[in-house]
Amino acid sequence: MLPKRLLPVVGPFLMSVLMVTLMTAVVTAVNTGIDANFPARWGAAFVVAWPIAFTFIFLFAKRINLIAQRICSVES
Repeated sequence: MLPKRLLPVVGPFLMSVLMVTLMTAVVTAVNTGIDANFPARWGAAFVVAWPIAFTFIFLFAKRINLIAQRICSVES
């Protein structure tokens, strides 16, 4: 296991991998179909999208969480 001090990096890493995997697969399939070349097209899309997604999640996750906490501040 990794030390707790790496949580600010590991969380965004896992979130970005999950979301980019799903989104690039869906968008690639919708736009180009699923055939023998699908894995190569999906892989190319993943390689482009993942660093962008990781960077944005890493930079903005705390701010977005604070906004979400403000939006959901009313006790029910």
